[in-house]
Amino acid sequence: MNSNRARRALAEAVAASAARASKRPSGGRGAVSSPAGRFETLARESADDGWYREDGEPPALRTEVTEERARSILAFNDSPDLPFDRSLNPYRGCEHGCTYCFARPTHAWLGLSPGLDFETRLRAKVNAAERLRAELAAPAYRCAPVNIGSATDAYQPIERERRLTRAVLEVLSECSHPLTIVTKSSLVERDIDLLAPMARRGLAAVYVSVSTLDPALARAWEPRAAAPWRRLRTIRRLADAGIPVGVAVAPVVPFLNEPELERVLEQAAQAGASSAFYTILRLPWELREVFVDWLQSVYPDRAARIMNRLGDMRAGDGRAGGRGLGGRSAGGAGGARPLNDPRFFHRMTGQGGWAELVRLRFELAARKLGLDRERRSLRTDLFEPPARPQRAPGAMVPASSRVALEKAAAAALQQSLF
Repeated sequence: MNSNRARRALAEAVAASAARASKRPSGGRGAVSSPAGRFETLARESADDGWYREDGEPPALRTEVTEERARSILAFNDSPDLPFDRSLNPYRGCEHGCTYCFARPTHAWLGLSPGLDFETRLRAKVNAAERLRAELAAPAYRCAPVNIGSATDAYQPIERERRLTRAVLEVLSECSHPLTIVTKSSLVERDIDLLAPMARRGLAAVYVSVSTLDPALARAWEPRAAAPWRRLRTIRRLADAGIPVGVAVAPVVPFLNEPELERVLEQAAQAGASSAFYTILRLPWELREVFVDWLQSVYPDRAARIMNRLGDMRAGDGRAGGRGLGGRSAGGAGGARPLNDPRFFHRMTGQGGWAELVRLRFELAARKLGLDRERRSLRTDLFEPPARPQRAPGAMVPASSRVALEKAAAAALQQSLF
C-alpha cells in the first residue's frame, strides 16, 4: 500500500511540475525553467506578457560572461567515490546547457538560478593560470593528478575565445604535473599538441562523455555540446595521438538513454577508447525541478515512468536535497521516495535491483569490449614546481604570510635549541 501511495504521489508531483513548465526556450538552451536558488527569499515565475515572438516562442537568451579573479583555483576533496583528490574548473556555469548537470545547484551560491542562469550567465576565472602557478609553487604542495572539468566543462564554447583552459594546460605541461580531463567537447583536440607529449611521459589522460548516440536526445538534453558522432571522432583523434582516452557514459537515465548502454560502449571501443565508467543520474537540490520540468516538457509520455524508476534506484535517506520533486517529498509520510542519495558508495551508482542490473550490464559489456581495465596511473615523480614569484623590493608581506613565517622561524629555533 505504501508503495502504491508513493507512486501516486510521485505521479502527481510530476503532473504539478508539468503545469509550471513552459515551452522549450529557443536558441539551443537546455532548461525550460529558472527555479529560484535555495538561498533566495523570493520565488519568481515567468509568464507570457504578450512580448513573445509571433510563433509563441520566448526571445533567445544571450550568453553573458562575467570575469572574476579567483582567490584559489585548486579544489580538494576526500571522496571515496572519485579517483582524484583535487580538481580545477576555469568557469562557473556551462553553456552546454545539459539538463542533467549535477553542478547546476552551485549557481545558487552566486544568487543565480540553477536553471537558465546556469547556462546563460557564466563566470570566467581570468587568473586561473596565475593562481595555479602560485599554488603549485607553494612549499607545502604535494603533487597528485589534477582533474580538469569535474564540475563544468573546461572546453565549453566560450573557451574557444577565452583560452583559460589552454593557459592552465601550459602551466601543468611546464611543471610536468599529471592531469586528467573530462569533457564532451571536441575543442579538446585543439590542445593535442600539449596533451600528446605529456601522455607519452605518463602525465595525461582524457575521458570523453558520451551519454547517448541518439542525435535527437543529444540535442534535447545537451543542446550546445558536440554531437555524439563528433565525440566519437574526438576519441579516435585522441587515441591516434597516443593519448589514453576513456569514455564516460554519464548519466544513465532509465528508459531514456539506459537502453543504449551497450551500444555506446561498443561505438566508443571501436573509436579507440581503452576504459569506461558510468554514473546514475543524481538530482540534488534545485536540479530536481530543472530536470523534471524539462522531462515533462520534452518527454511527457515517459516522465512518470522514468521518475518512478529513479525512485527505485535511490533508496537513501533523503539528506542534502534528496527528497521528492521541487522541494516536496515524493511519497508523503511513511512512503517517501528519495530521488537523490548523497551517501558515499551509493550516490554514483544507486542501489536496488534496477541499479544492480545496470551495473551488471555495464560490467559485462565493458569486459567483452576490453574497457574494464584499471584507469591508468599517472606519474608524479616528474613534477618540478614553478619558480615562486619574486616580491618587489620594499613590498609589504601579507599578514597571513608573516604569521606563517613567524611560526616557521619559531619552530626552527626550538629545533635548534633541543
